[in-house]
Amino acid sequence: MAGHSKWANIQHRKGRQDKLRSKMFSKFSKEITVAAKMGDPDVDKNPRLRLAVKEAKQASMPKDNIDRAIKKAVGGEAEDYEEIRYEGYGTSGVAVIVETMTDNRNRTASTVRSTFTKYGGNLGETGSVGFMFDRKGEVMYPASVGDADTVMMAAIEAGAEDVDSSEDGHVIYCADTDLNDVSTALEAELGESDSTKLIWRPTTTTEMDLEGMQKLMKLIDALEDDDDVQRVTANFEASDEVMEALE
Repeated sequence: MAGHSKWANIQHRKGRQDKLRSKMFSKFSKEITVAAKMGDPDVDKNPRLRLAVKEAKQASMPKDNIDRAIKKAVGGEAEDYEEIRYEGYGTSGVAVIVETMTDNRNRTASTVRSTFTKYGGNLGETGSVGFMFDRKGEVMYPASVGDADTVMMAAIEAGAEDVDSSEDGHVIYCADTDLNDVSTALEAELGESDSTKLIWRPTTTTEMDLEGMQKLMKLIDALEDDDDVQRVTANFEASDEVMEALE
């Protein structure tokens, strides 16, 4: 699948995960605190919190950090964060969705807008590119859990919508509202997943050459480096040769 999973592969291959580890933990803490504040602080009674904690654990975030983020919400110490989605275009007309969590809407809007402009993009109105994506649940498993047929059967039984299997692993998609139930059912059948989260899945993609990808990467890197930005998704398509040349 274009864009999202390939971007995850870029991060992994370029070693950005280590570089961004403390920044990632900060983003996970924010998501956990907000989820706990908005719902029940009990992980078993709050699907959003359960998914946030699971994603943090999968990124090796220490248990103490997770517990501290939940206690912050329970103790009423949490800042009032607002979730805002920005949409725009990057190099070659690639659609970009930027999900933010902020305690200062004006600061975030200004930073996101200037980042798009600085790296040759355009910030649009809400909905300007959203129609090119579907909101989905995504569960990823390593290839070692089983062959494509085994995973497909488990996914169907769990209530998933689609499976994309390759030598890199299995990516299972479901309706966004079903992610908690589907991931729980898959866990019982296949064990712990590599990743479980809500994503924006592109329905249409833009093919990129190496120069275009290099420019797009600069925009995405700059956006992800902003403390207010939680996630960035783009609907690019690129060949393996282009992806490897980015290393």
